[in-house]
Amino acid sequence: MSSKFIAVLANPHAGRGRHRGVLPGVVQALGAAGHPVRLLEADSGTAAEQACHRAVDGGAVALVAVGGDGTVHRVLQAVAGRAVGFGVVPGGTGNDFASAVGVPNDPLQSAEGIAAALVADRDHRIDAVRTADAAGRERWFCAVLAAGFDALVNDRANRMVWPRGPRRYDLAILLELARLRARTYTLEVDGEVRTVRAEIVAVGNAASYGGGMRILPDADPADGLLDVIWASPLGRTGLTRLKPRLRGGTHVTDPRVHLLRGRHVRVAAEGIIGYADGERLGPLPLDMKVVPGAIRLLC
Repeated sequence: MSSKFIAVLANPHAGRGRHRGVLPGVVQALGAAGHPVRLLEADSGTAAEQACHRAVDGGAVALVAVGGDGTVHRVLQAVAGRAVGFGVVPGGTGNDFASAVGVPNDPLQSAEGIAAALVADRDHRIDAVRTADAAGRERWFCAVLAAGFDALVNDRANRMVWPRGPRRYDLAILLELARLRARTYTLEVDGEVRTVRAEIVAVGNAASYGGGMRILPDADPADGLLDVIWASPLGRTGLTRLKPRLRGGTHVTDPRVHLLRGRHVRVAAEGIIGYADGERLGPLPLDMKVVPGAIRLLC
């Protein structure tokens, strides 16, 4: 496994399987870079990450995520801070990271762009966020960490076995709205500590999460900074009215919404599981540091 090759992690279930048929075309397009293309096999998220690490250690010149933000998150654990190139072929429901860094939405076009970047030895340096939990376990994320109402919804939806599909998420929203309450957060941004009461808290390297909700509309994944948002207690009515404004990012004009920027952020609160790139990170507190240029993005 010493020769250079392109490794591909594809999630056939991403985007409810609507891009499953394009994978052969994606593989063919990537092959134009002049390297063999190998599909990584995995039957779980953990196995997927292990396969990505083995590919990097085995000489992969690039790792390509074919899927949504969850697939990107898995590949990121093996490429962040490493010399290997990182390619994204959007195939999920949201594709928030791909959108943030200007990857074409068309899978074949994005694969052709990755191959062209490899041939030209060209990449774009993109920031990533290194997190650590209370036990010191580290993970990376590239888009947005949710640590408020949306994290609670995500966690509940993951624990539900019925209904299936998007209706499960809709039901989780209703159930969490019924028990909505402001919580006390300790936010530390570059050493400055604040204690706030909030229902929405997020930290981001990119503008959107959840398939285009622009929670941090001015976040730039290449500026070396994290954007932090929290909203003073809104109540059920206020939260319900604010949520639709996330699509356009206009919620930031609400006087109850607060924004900060920094390089090192720590978020603590009781009873909250943090979710980043739509994936479970673990209970708060979480410590986050932006690592400028940690990703060699091929596009």
